[in-house]
Amino acid sequence: MDITYWNAHEETLDKDALRELQLIRLRQTVGQALKTDFYKRRLNKVGISSGDDIKTLDDIRRIPFTTKDDLREAYPFAMLAIDLHDVIRLHTSSGTTGTPTVIYHSRSDIDNWTDLMARCIISTGVNRGDVFQNMTTYGLFTGGLGFHYGAERIGILVIPASSGKTNRQIMLMRDFGTTVVHATPSYLLHISSHINSGDIKRSDLKLQRAFLGAEPHSEETRKKIEELLGIDAYNSYGLSEMNGPGVAFECVYKNGMHVWEDAFFMEMIDPVSQEVIPDENEGEIVFTTLNRTATPLLRYRTRDLTSVMGGECPCGRKHRRIARIKGRSDDMLIINGVNIFPSQIEDVIMKIPEVGTNYQIVVDKHGALDKLTVKTELYSKIFNGDFSLLSNIKIKLQTMLRDTILVNPSIELHEPGGLPVSEGKAKRVFDNRPKM
Repeated sequence: MDITYWNAHEETLDKDALRELQLIRLRQTVGQALKTDFYKRRLNKVGISSGDDIKTLDDIRRIPFTTKDDLREAYPFAMLAIDLHDVIRLHTSSGTTGTPTVIYHSRSDIDNWTDLMARCIISTGVNRGDVFQNMTTYGLFTGGLGFHYGAERIGILVIPASSGKTNRQIMLMRDFGTTVVHATPSYLLHISSHINSGDIKRSDLKLQRAFLGAEPHSEETRKKIEELLGIDAYNSYGLSEMNGPGVAFECVYKNGMHVWEDAFFMEMIDPVSQEVIPDENEGEIVFTTLNRTATPLLRYRTRDLTSVMGGECPCGRKHRRIARIKGRSDDMLIINGVNIFPSQIEDVIMKIPEVGTNYQIVVDKHGALDKLTVKTELYSKIFNGDFSLLSNIKIKLQTMLRDTILVNPSIELHEPGGLPVSEGKAKRVFDNRPKM
């Protein structure tokens, strides 16, 4: 398999050389962070007044964690480390739970982020002959512009389709020979249901690859997308606080996601004790930016749960790789004392060919007990109104879910197209229990 690098030197640095580079950049980042009101107060309390106070990489543990709440409290300018006149872009979170988080970018920040995105795209085998269609929202959402700039940096044709207008998306794919798309997993599944149902057939398209992002998804969902569309689908990882996409990406071997450790210092912690844990243990990712000037972040708690994979990837990249994100520590559902991640439910749904790919997880309170309901559509090709068949599907889904999550859910089967479709990030979980 041919391997291509965007920055071969930094992508293949051995462990010692990488740690040396990280220490240099960590000192610079701490020095830059001290220019902000927020970090100056916080770091001075632990005896850090300059980047030179960081003697080894282990000294990072002297620094307190940064959280999303810290970013909200710092809104709008307390995290800004450069003059506002030198900022060329900002991105914010949706702010659905109150004050949004804001990340500022200097020109060098955008250039560095763009190179990381180019590195991600190239790692999947994309080359100058490809046509890239970006099906995610532009604007304050980081996914649209992040991928757009990275693809342009490589020099491939970019179609900034944005999200929605499914029939138009498929027409663009056919008319301009799209070979690569970027979309949420839920929207690609929605796209697949429209191809072959209208005038445009799968054989009319040149699609070869898809980049999946913006919402968590299971391995079974990836397999379903690959099967339905006949493509290679690549998992990506990012969060707006660390630029957005471009933090970690799968290469052609799909052997875990390569974390670009020359740009992000990664730690794994126990989310309860907050102690650093060994790589092979499942834990929460903590990131420190290493080459961002406008909004440096130190030891940012992502709340994302995964583990670091052992061994080396055949592609030759030396940076550590992380497994698929299991979920967020604050997204875990506790149903009558049982811990459940939505990804566990999705994994079961995607294994059952008789049901479709659109689903909802609903949690209600009935008296003192929690009630879990899983709603899913039937697969259009088997929906014929046969009630005995519907009963068998319901029992099959209920049994498989009970065996997996140890909770017996109620099952609602809906006709194809019966559940709302999201063209952006899909909302899967509806927790209607009273807030404590």
